[in-house]
Amino acid sequence: MMRLFGWFLLLALIVLIPFLIWGSGFEQSFSREGAVAWLTGYGRWAGVAGILLLISDLFLPIPATAVMAALGFVYGPVAGGLIASFGSFLSGALGYLLCRWFGRPVAVRVLGPQELVDGERLFARVGGWLVVLSRWLPVFPEVIACMAGLSRMPPLPFFAALACGSAPLGFVFAAIGHAGADHPVLAIALSAGLPPLLWLSVQPYFRAKRLTPVDDSSRDRSGRQA
Repeated sequence: MMRLFGWFLLLALIVLIPFLIWGSGFEQSFSREGAVAWLTGYGRWAGVAGILLLISDLFLPIPATAVMAALGFVYGPVAGGLIASFGSFLSGALGYLLCRWFGRPVAVRVLGPQELVDGERLFARVGGWLVVLSRWLPVFPEVIACMAGLSRMPPLPFFAALACGSAPLGFVFAAIGHAGADHPVLAIALSAGLPPLLWLSVQPYFRAKRLTPVDDSSRDRSGRQA
């Protein structure tokens, strides 16, 4: 497990390096006013540009919440919230899929099979909570999404948790951007507090799936599973 924690720190460092190199420049260029100017420059393609910016946050130090607020200013709280949520969801999904498809062989060589088994057990138990609680934090969304992919967290719980974390974040900051005011305490409270409530609301579905009995048609006459 210690090597798995080391891998987590390494991924966090990889994500932090662009922030240390270009972070201040991106923050100045993509303040809320700067992001609004940048998006409106693309006319009817502003939504697509906003989504691409949010996806690029996986690799570059894009201030995602400023982009979400700008989307709310340009499109309103509903349409802007949908676009912002979708962009945040795609960013997490891309990190998960890239690491799931291409990062596994590297992780096996670096960590060893047993550490990955430990990671799989961890994400099987609390992976949904890790994904949900990470979305409003800096750096952690990208790292947790990548760790979930490396640990082969099942896709359905991952994407459900990702949606529970991304939707409140997108709509909250789009609404604040539409209102044209900064409410950092309210934004943090809502974007951190709503995802766990949404995740709790979908837990009965996953518990029901785990407890669903094997269909009788899949068993032979001796009572053993065919």
